[in-house]
Amino acid sequence: MQRIIKGLSISYFVQVSLFKEKKYLIMGMFVLVGLLFIARLFYIQVVDNSYKLDADNQAFRKKTEFPARGYIYDRNNKLLVYNEAAYDVMVLPKEISKTDFDTAGFCELMGITKEVFLKKMKKAIQAPNSPRKESVFEKQLSPKDYASIQEHLYRYKGFTVVSRTLRKYPNKTAAHMLGYIGEADKAMTEKDPYYNEGDYIGISGIEKTYENVLRGKKGMRIMMVDVHNREKGSYLNGLYDTMAVPGKTLTSTLDLELQMYGELLMQNKSGSAVAIDPRTGEILALVTSPGYDPNLLVGRERTKNYAALSLDTLADPLYNRATMASYPPGSTFKLVMALIGQQMGLLGAETRYPCAHGYPLLGGRPACHPHASPLALEAAIGASCNSYFSFVFKSVIEDKKFSDLYQAYANWRDIVMSFNIGQRTGSDLANELKGNVPSIKYYNKIFGKSWKASNVISLGIGQAELLVTPLQNANIVAIIANKGWYYTPHIVKAVGGNAADTLLDRFRVKHYTMVKDTAFYRVVIRGMTDAVESGTAHSLQINGIDYCAKTGTAENPHGKSHSVFVAFAPRENPRIAIAVLVENAGAGSKVAGPVATLMMEKYLSGKISRTDLEKRIIEENLIAGSH
Repeated sequence: MQRIIKGLSISYFVQVSLFKEKKYLIMGMFVLVGLLFIARLFYIQVVDNSYKLDADNQAFRKKTEFPARGYIYDRNNKLLVYNEAAYDVMVLPKEISKTDFDTAGFCELMGITKEVFLKKMKKAIQAPNSPRKESVFEKQLSPKDYASIQEHLYRYKGFTVVSRTLRKYPNKTAAHMLGYIGEADKAMTEKDPYYNEGDYIGISGIEKTYENVLRGKKGMRIMMVDVHNREKGSYLNGLYDTMAVPGKTLTSTLDLELQMYGELLMQNKSGSAVAIDPRTGEILALVTSPGYDPNLLVGRERTKNYAALSLDTLADPLYNRATMASYPPGSTFKLVMALIGQQMGLLGAETRYPCAHGYPLLGGRPACHPHASPLALEAAIGASCNSYFSFVFKSVIEDKKFSDLYQAYANWRDIVMSFNIGQRTGSDLANELKGNVPSIKYYNKIFGKSWKASNVISLGIGQAELLVTPLQNANIVAIIANKGWYYTPHIVKAVGGNAADTLLDRFRVKHYTMVKDTAFYRVVIRGMTDAVESGTAHSLQINGIDYCAKTGTAENPHGKSHSVFVAFAPRENPRIAIAVLVENAGAGSKVAGPVATLMMEKYLSGKISRTDLEKRIIEENLIAGSH
């Protein structure tokens, strides 16, 4: 019994001891939590002002600082694009008094009707906007218009002004290459949270391709305002402000003088002229005609002007023919056929084929113009013989090294596409299309599975379903000038003054075609020389400049044939490769050839010796009903 009592006593004292320890532990926990709350309250109320900013948002205004967009220069540092100040009137509907807001006075100040005011206010409170979200009420006021309202705007609580910049184009040139900017829509903001609806964003051209470089980075200012909605300065001297970072400048590869001259020559014509430096892949000129003044798509008149340009279906000035229009290359494709025939071991410099005013095996179709016959390869290039290259195409497609025509055709197609035909060049120009090299599957669908060379013989002279863009055609002649290699065509050569920027790395990689033997190119180049010295381009010789060329007449099922011309100059160590296509202008030597040779002369010598030819081309109008 004594043992039991003693055990109970010990148990009691142990429990009392444990209780006291738990009591102190619980008290300690309460004290610790209290200290944490006190420390947090001290931090919030004394150290950290961010909560105060939220609580006092009636007295503060957060203002987005929009960065200046990067300038764009030509290759010689001549200014192509700069910025001009503009102002957006912003509205925060929840701050507008429903009882004492002077609607009539505000409408008079802004130069709008009450109906317009109510319509804009309705938009400001509807999704994706809201009464508690600041949005644009009136956009892109000029400095003059802003000056007339700024002294009175403080009377109208809920309205503020944000400074912006608009693009300005001093030379009114290269609209399609430079592109334009517009307002970000809902889809854009959902794709990239950097943008809010109404922010400006590159829509086309290099404004779109290099948007992330040109746009800079937005900043934020926290401003104090008084009861009259007047700004009273930065909160805490800008302690919580972030500075806007201006966009980087771009140095383009464009030669402004050559671009403007090309546009002058192409006025009143539909088509394109693209010039490339074959040594670097840099695009020297990208002319698409008809064009437009890029200043038309800037500012408050942009919407109206865009609609007017879109409705001009005759000229279609918004259409970038240099990169988005695909045409049959016509006889300029014979240069590629000559290379493929040699590559396959089916054609040599002395190979001769007959011409009976056309391809004899199909009764004179495709037809050909009168010339000596038979001709060897170089002379056939110079005379642009359709029959000769129909024979070459037939020999390639019926090559006995392959088990059937389909394998031979697939091989031909692969070599053609290695010249960047039927696929995008990979340039930094927005919205580039790829042209077309018809597939076996396509012809199986058209002819069944028993077609042969005679069904597609026009491919050998650059017709049928074969299509290239003017940019691709310029790249083809650059490849020939380089004897088998090229750099990806591009329009920007430096970012922020840095030519070694990693964004441009891909333009420093050499690409090679499947025709690698330089001897094959030398034969073709001699044929292009013959074209200038005694062939189809004989009338277009340039004093003091030796160049190589190929004329083309691309058949057009919708009207008169297109005039095509490709060339590079000088013959040794070429500095410019050019392709010109003029729609509905006939033979390549008539219009496209003069445009190309005048541009080459202008670029290489800085002057024009053939002023009569220049005058004729400038005055020629192929749009206003002349065809």
